[in-house]
Amino acid sequence: MVDLSRARVLMLATDGFEESELFEPRKALLDAGAEVTLASLRPDPITGEKAGRKGESITPDTTIEQIETQGYDALVLPGGVANPDKLRMDKRAVEIVREFFETDRIVAAICHAPWLLIEADVVDGRRATSWPSVRTDLANAGASVLDEPVVVDGKLITSRKPDDIPMFNRAIIDCLAKELAVPA
Repeated sequence: MVDLSRARVLMLATDGFEESELFEPRKALLDAGAEVTLASLRPDPITGEKAGRKGESITPDTTIEQIETQGYDALVLPGGVANPDKLRMDKRAVEIVREFFETDRIVAAICHAPWLLIEADVVDGRRATSWPSVRTDLANAGASVLDEPVVVDGKLITSRKPDDIPMFNRAIIDCLAKELAVPA
C-alpha cells in the first residue's frame, strides 16, 4: 500500500456529478492517506447521479471561490454530464484548472470532466481520452484523442467512464507517489 499521507488533493464538483467518479477516487485517495478537499460552487450539499437517476449527496469542504491552489499536489475532476458543464461556466473553476497546469501539477479528469480542460485551454498538443461524446471537443481543442481506459500524458491523467475507475485511481495514486517520491 502506498502512503500518501503527505499528499493534498483538491476535487471540484457540483450537482450532477457521476456518483462513482467522485466517491471511488476520493475513497482510494483517503485510503492511501491523502488529504482530500472537495470544493463546490456553494457550501450546500451537492447531489450526484447514478445511471441517470439522483444519487447520493455530499457536503463540500469549501467553495471554489475560497480555494487557493498553492499547497495542493493534485486536482481530480469527476464527470457526469451536468457537473462539468456547470463548472466550465464558472470563471474561478476554470482558473483553478489553469493554475494547476501553469504550475505543472497533477490533473486527473474522467468521463465528461475534460470539458473543464477544454474550457481552460490546456489540452492543445496533449494526449487524452474521455467519454465518447466529448472526444470531438477534445480533438477540436488540439488534443490527440485515444480510446483507452486511462491516458497519462506527463501529469495529465484522463479516463473514459465509470468502468475505468480502478485504473484511473491507480494512475492518480502512482503519479502522486512518484511526484512525492513515495515508495510504491
